[in-house]
Amino acid sequence: MLNRRHALKTLAGLALCPLCASAGFAAEGAHWGYSGATGPDKWGDLDAAYKTCSIGSQQSPIDIVDAIDAKLSALEIAWDKQAAKTIVNNGHTIQLDTGEGSTLTVGEDKYTLLQFHFHRPSEHKIGGKSYPMEVHYVHRDAAGKLAVVGVLMTEGASNGTFKAIAAAMPSKAGAQAKADGIDPNGLLPASRSYYRYAGSLTTPGCNEIVNWLLLTAPIEVATGDIDAFAKLYAMNARPAQTLDRRFVLKSG
Repeated sequence: MLNRRHALKTLAGLALCPLCASAGFAAEGAHWGYSGATGPDKWGDLDAAYKTCSIGSQQSPIDIVDAIDAKLSALEIAWDKQAAKTIVNNGHTIQLDTGEGSTLTVGEDKYTLLQFHFHRPSEHKIGGKSYPMEVHYVHRDAAGKLAVVGVLMTEGASNGTFKAIAAAMPSKAGAQAKADGIDPNGLLPASRSYYRYAGSLTTPGCNEIVNWLLLTAPIEVATGDIDAFAKLYAMNARPAQTLDRRFVLKSG
């Protein structure tokens, strides 16, 4: 019964979050944003379904300051090079929905890639440092649990994958385009070292159902491509949340 209740709670959380799954999970509830009367500090008051945003104890993102070195399972990433099917401007970010068959395995846990999307600036910080952008790869397992792989993005050499996304992303909220030839693997650094902690969705309703896997190494992307994203979303990042009693592990 408890497992069934957990699964139902998870699916309910997905339905409230436009960023945590594919376009098939429609956003419901009050309008929210990243500034003013509907900004992050107000999310918990906008809708009863968003209460966890203000009263939760395992909220994301966080500022990673003191990580504990640990022997963590390797991230076994098996994403199809043709996984990205559609680029969507959903009104909060640019999101690429993916087809079936791309997986993430962490130890005995196996997840399916649903979508990946972007935040500017980065939502996670490392030792107080923020990065220009961050990409989140959202996965779900058979029981409905989520695992999100985060990659920090910094200014530097051009990245072909992000350049293609920047060139194809729709400028109007609600619009979408085909994601032909966009390989999700193209936004991964060579190193698979990562931070791991228990957290939440970073958008309403901030459900605490996410196994966060933030890669320690950032990737470089061209300043011009960051600027192109900024013309659509100058700021779409939730501020870092309190760590509370949690701890962060770091793989070797």
